[in-house]
Amino acid sequence: MKTSKHIGIVEHDGWLEPYEQAIQGRHDHAMWKLQQLTAKGRMTLSQFANGHEYYGLHKTNDGWVFREWAPNATDIFLVGDFNDWKETDAYRVKRIAGTDNWELKLPHEALQHGQFFKMHVKWQGGQGERIPAWINRVVQDETTKIFTAQVWNPEPYQWKNTTFRPNTTPLLIYECHIGMAQDAERVGTYDEFRENILPRVVADGYNCIQIMAIQEHPYYGSFGYHVSSFFAPSSRFGTPEQLKQLIDEAHSQGIAVIMDIVHSHAVKNELEGLGNLCGDPNQYFYPGERHEHPAWDSLCFDYGKDQVIHFLLSNCKYWLEEFHFDGFRFDGVTSMLYYSHGLGEAFGGYGDYFNGHEDDNAICYLTLANKLIHEVNANAITIAEEVSGMPGLAAKIEDGGYGFDYRMAMNIPDYWIKTIKEQKDEDWKPSSIFWEVKNRRADEKTVSYCESHDQALVGDKTIIFRLIDADMYWHFKKGYENDNVNRGIALHKMIRLVTASTINGGYLNFMGNEFGHPEWIDFPREGNGWSYKYARRQWSLVDDKDLLYHYLGDFDRAMLETIKSEEAFNETPVQEIWHNDGDQVLAYMRGDLVFVFNFSPARSFADYGFLVPAGAYDVVLNTDNPAFGGFGLTDDSITHFTNYDTLYAADKKEWLKLYIPARSAVVLRKKP
Repeated sequence: MKTSKHIGIVEHDGWLEPYEQAIQGRHDHAMWKLQQLTAKGRMTLSQFANGHEYYGLHKTNDGWVFREWAPNATDIFLVGDFNDWKETDAYRVKRIAGTDNWELKLPHEALQHGQFFKMHVKWQGGQGERIPAWINRVVQDETTKIFTAQVWNPEPYQWKNTTFRPNTTPLLIYECHIGMAQDAERVGTYDEFRENILPRVVADGYNCIQIMAIQEHPYYGSFGYHVSSFFAPSSRFGTPEQLKQLIDEAHSQGIAVIMDIVHSHAVKNELEGLGNLCGDPNQYFYPGERHEHPAWDSLCFDYGKDQVIHFLLSNCKYWLEEFHFDGFRFDGVTSMLYYSHGLGEAFGGYGDYFNGHEDDNAICYLTLANKLIHEVNANAITIAEEVSGMPGLAAKIEDGGYGFDYRMAMNIPDYWIKTIKEQKDEDWKPSSIFWEVKNRRADEKTVSYCESHDQALVGDKTIIFRLIDADMYWHFKKGYENDNVNRGIALHKMIRLVTASTINGGYLNFMGNEFGHPEWIDFPREGNGWSYKYARRQWSLVDDKDLLYHYLGDFDRAMLETIKSEEAFNETPVQEIWHNDGDQVLAYMRGDLVFVFNFSPARSFADYGFLVPAGAYDVVLNTDNPAFGGFGLTDDSITHFTNYDTLYAADKKEWLKLYIPARSAVVLRKKP
């Protein structure tokens, strides 16, 4: 059998050949580090990543044991409810001889479930109260707003679903935030999400929820991206057991649960976070110019330290095993990959990924993280949020890639925003649209999306708001529509359909955007009087059948049902049938499904012909259906038969002729 002389991703993409040495070097670096961390294979990576079982606070058969990695400390005390927040010898933590680890063993009666505590750490020239780095329960006092560690030892949660395996072909993600997932102007809970929102996700046809803001973070408005306690699920939303119950219930409904994991940076706070745990600001973070992120006001992990790799890998394993998460969407991967964090970079050619400004330590960590995650759970899902286009990110590790299962297709929402903002409707080009939604590396799966939470934040606009703007407030009741609203509703459906139907891995929607949620996201802050008005989702709008929102929600549900109806949708190639930029018409096939779009704002076409496999075709979805807020200009009950043409008989192709109204799309299925 002939074997390639090239590493896998170079074999798949010949344009990478000039950079093969760099690709091989990165791979070899990760494999070298793997050997080092696993004692040359004498243990598995999963066995290495057990820091959460050693560090932190644990109840054992013999009592309590507390451990912390604190190389710069000279003295550590636990202070809390149990000793009136005073330093006492009974709660003095001692350095383990010859190590940087500190340990305290206590009898069972020394600590009680629910008690609050902190570390009082001393170092040369200073001291301070700190929350332990590995602690798994942190709460905020509602009055003082101060965060405190909590002794947490309830009855173990009894899992009902222990053998769940995601059925995510294709992967259909409902991106969500627990706190803002309710109508009320307050912080929502894990229980409320489980009871009120999860049934909506199931009914809408999604098979995965991606939960934001799980890791504890001091500032609610950070959207969970300024993490302080990496092993503690945010107590704003409830208890760890309530989070487990939510995940358990999702699994019982066939829904996979992944979390946004933030390993790209950490909050600068010293009292709550890792910023200066024991007098050394660089304990977890890069020193010097690389210490702080220039754009995010946060701290950058030092991925070159084995202890930091141990901390982060253990964090991955902890969430998988303790909470049964099905994987992760890694936030800020671009920031990790480059010394510049990708800021001000153009990334115009392959050379820009291999010019020496890449952080090989971070690349090594990400590779090991993916290896570990899939070692712990072979069915786990990992997704990279990465904007630069780094080749190999979602390629197999053995092929020289970094091992992610998917990468975010971040070009697509940027394209839609630019198109809506800068082009007249009559200038939209189907050829450009088709190229953009299919612009991806052949050997890497992507998650396509029109918009995520990023496009819903204050300072930006959702697609529906860009299309309709203030008319949503005055013309979204049935009978009060105007031309602008009709245009927005039509394009909203078409944009989603062309994006979702051309995926090669997954599709993502942020909660509420499926029905055109009318307002942006603005968390409580000083500038808005600490209001929760815009940090919620108004489900009452989509539930009110007198309003137009339900048309978009109903279409989204039907769209996903159509996609799932085609067996092995991901493995079915997208085959272009036709595009004409002058007519603004696009058509393509996936399996037995034919997708036809007419983006023209004013021109409808009668008997518009496409060459397709000979046979009969039924309409299965039409954006112009009155059930989805359309005008019903076509009769979708009829079967369309192809017309014979001797010129194409040898190819078994015939003409499918359709009436396609302006600004509409239709999906047909070839009958057996």
